[in-house]
Amino acid sequence: MSKLKILLADDHAVVRDGLKLLINAEPDMEVIGEAKDGRAAVQKIFELRPDIAIIDISMPELNGIQATERIKQQCPEVKVLALTVHQEKGYLDQLLRIGASGYILKLAAADELIEAIRSVADGKTYVDREMASRITTDYLRKQSASGAPSAKELTDREEQVLRLVAQGHSNKEIANQLNISVKTVETHKANFMEKLEFKSRTEVVRYAIQQGWLQDS
Repeated sequence: MSKLKILLADDHAVVRDGLKLLINAEPDMEVIGEAKDGRAAVQKIFELRPDIAIIDISMPELNGIQATERIKQQCPEVKVLALTVHQEKGYLDQLLRIGASGYILKLAAADELIEAIRSVADGKTYVDREMASRITTDYLRKQSASGAPSAKELTDREEQVLRLVAQGHSNKEIANQLNISVKTVETHKANFMEKLEFKSRTEVVRYAIQQGWLQDS
């Protein structure tokens, strides 16, 4: 059985050591490299080509957001999971916008980190449970306060495509899963983007979180 190849990037050695012990204890995972700053992380990822890079946001040289942007430009196949103390939604939005596959807090339990790694490895988008709960609560509060009308009803197929887009699948992957053409996927995608008045994938992911789809997927 091939193991998931993982690279750790955090400027605290004690954090890297703890993560390495936790991850290497899993039979299907292996830490193949480490970096203590963002610039070194980009270089090592380019050289080692891990399956997943676990990146801290607050690092010297390049911060986690800058490093993630370069990683996705140079090695788009590498999935990035942000592991951070920051609970501000602004960081989450930025990372999702530039292509990160997951966001988990350092306060999360060990089993949630392993769950996040497996979810990201499966091509899904993972958002920390605490962050997902807060986003949903804020959304419901704003909807109640504004009295905003509900979105136009999506068809079953549009909802299927939306779920898969939120999970991080490409148009081609969605077409293969649903046994439809890429052009049809693009049509359904355009329809739900218009109905829900979305402008970016970040809004799609946030909507999926609000519906509870990502944590159930």
